[in-house]
Amino acid sequence: MSTRFGIGYDAHPLTPGSPLVLAGVAVDYDSGLAGHSDGDVATHAIIDALLGAAALGDIGTHFKADDPSVPEGISSLELLQRTMDLLTDAGWLVVNVDATIVAQRPRLAEQITAMRRAIAGAMGTAVENVSIKATTEDGMGFTGSGTGISAMAVASITELSLEETYP
Repeated sequence: MSTRFGIGYDAHPLTPGSPLVLAGVAVDYDSGLAGHSDGDVATHAIIDALLGAAALGDIGTHFKADDPSVPEGISSLELLQRTMDLLTDAGWLVVNVDATIVAQRPRLAEQITAMRRAIAGAMGTAVENVSIKATTEDGMGFTGSGTGISAMAVASITELSLEETYP
């Protein structure tokens, strides 16, 4: 059986007064991430890692802002569910994903468990197959200055055999 790996990255600027969603979880903060969807950089990075592992392009290839099936403000978890359908249709099963959110503020440690559950639920996999971490950049760069948040992710997938299905 073939195993593949993919890498994803996303970054968005913070916008005061908007809701902040990270890895599918609403985070209490005074700013949110700008974007056509909910701006969830963690989920976007995971989507790109999954699509990259399967050599299916990237998030912009499948979920264009001008596509009527991708309305403004759409939940990134819905886009992740659609990504899982693309992977299954192409014959792939997710082994695991690992994501890191880079944000000076807010502190995210208390939300990590909920984030792992939200991503696992959208992927239709066990929470043990999802790792989410958070870090700061100690005041350096746009994330360190608090003007934006970024995320990176790696995913591993394997060929889907006829006997295997998602839990």
